[in-house]
Amino acid sequence: MFLGVNVMKRIAKFEKVSQKQFILGWMDAFNTGIGIYDSFERVKLPQRATSGSAGYDFYALKDVELAPGESIKMATGVRVKIEEGWVLKIYPRSGLGFKYRLQLANTVGIIDSDYYYSDNEGHIFIKITNDSHEGKTLFIKEGTAFAQGVFVEYGITVDDDATEVRNGGFGSTGK
Repeated sequence: MFLGVNVMKRIAKFEKVSQKQFILGWMDAFNTGIGIYDSFERVKLPQRATSGSAGYDFYALKDVELAPGESIKMATGVRVKIEEGWVLKIYPRSGLGFKYRLQLANTVGIIDSDYYYSDNEGHIFIKITNDSHEGKTLFIKEGTAFAQGVFVEYGITVDDDATEVRNGGFGSTGK
C-alpha cells in the first residue's frame, strides 16, 4: 500500500484437486499408498506469509529427505484458477535455494491459466533437486513450505493467433 491506496489485483484462487485426482497424482509422484488419505485431508492451500510477500508458499505433503544430487516429484494436491493474461511462476523457497541449492527441475515452473481445465484438474507438481555442492542432505518435514509461487501478468504479440487448447501438464503444449 502506498499513500493509503491498495492496488493489488485479485486474479486467482487456489483449490484442492478432487480426492480421485489426488490419489492418481500421489501414486505417480511418490509410488506408495502410505498416508495417502490423511495427506489429502491435510492439503494446505498456498498462502503468503506476510502482507508484503509476493510469493505464495507451497507445503510438503510428506517428509522428504534428499541427498546431494537427488530429485523428487512433489504432488501438492493444489490447483489454481487464474484469470487469462496471468501466469503463476513457481520457484524454490529462497532459504532452501541459498542453503542447499534447491533447484526446480525445470528451473522455473510455469502454471498457465488454461492448465486448470486439464484432464488432471490442473494438479500442480513441483520436481525439486538438492544440488548441494557441500554434501548437505536436505530434510523437508511434512507441512513445511518448500516452494513459492508468484503471479505475473504477461502480454502477447499483436499478430498472435494461438487457438490450440491445452490438455495435460509438463510438455503438453509442445506436442
